[in-house]
Amino acid sequence: MRECISIHVGQAGVQIGNACWELYCLEHGIQPDGQMPSDKTIGGGDDSFNTFFSETGAGKHVPRAVFVDLEPTVIDEVRTGTYRQLFHPEQLITGKEDAANNYARGHYTIGKEIIDLVLDRIRKLADQCTGLQGFLVSTAVVEPYNSILTTHTTLEHSDCAFMVDNEAIYDICRRNLDIERPTYTNLNRLISQIVSSITASLRFDGALNVDLTEFQTNLVPYPRIHFPLATYAPVISAEKAYHEQL
Repeated sequence: MRECISIHVGQAGVQIGNACWELYCLEHGIQPDGQMPSDKTIGGGDDSFNTFFSETGAGKHVPRAVFVDLEPTVIDEVRTGTYRQLFHPEQLITGKEDAANNYARGHYTIGKEIIDLVLDRIRKLADQCTGLQGFLVSTAVVEPYNSILTTHTTLEHSDCAFMVDNEAIYDICRRNLDIERPTYTNLNRLISQIVSSITASLRFDGALNVDLTEFQTNLVPYPRIHFPLATYAPVISAEKAYHEQL
């Protein structure tokens, strides 16, 4: 089995993670409580979606994901939301005070206090995997200053990074989805569609990009230039979808 562990960091990362797992559940027919009526064989574990979900003895599917935020409000929404029974409580990690979009606070001071706990949870998840292939990290840099500071980290430590620009997604929501005032929920759901399409080959049977290393081989020309551009089409509003020729 080639498992992937998702790590969702900060408010934006957690909310994007929320949208992604909601979509994965809909795509695989998994209910908000983790049960899967269509899957009769408990503990089979050979289905493709088991790269993202682990199956318990009771036949419940638990996401291989860790949600981390330095302040509790956003993760509390997960703890009380529709999918509260889906996630393992230990995998929802919160601190007490916000980094206030300050890179130094998040990276050096407050972030340092929580890092050991987070690593311990990730280690537990990794122990449950038979052949861990990699990590998917969702996060946001927010301030322009932060993006300069984080460039070094993304260059050195990640093998492939997909960038998304809020302004561009706002435009898509207004132009293609006919949403006058797009909210972060609209943005996150559109991003989750893109993430779902990128990871579809890992979760469903197929021949191309079955492994995270294949992504690197196929998309990254030089190790340090690993920022592929994600394009997605067609984006059609729900009202027009049934009238368009796809």
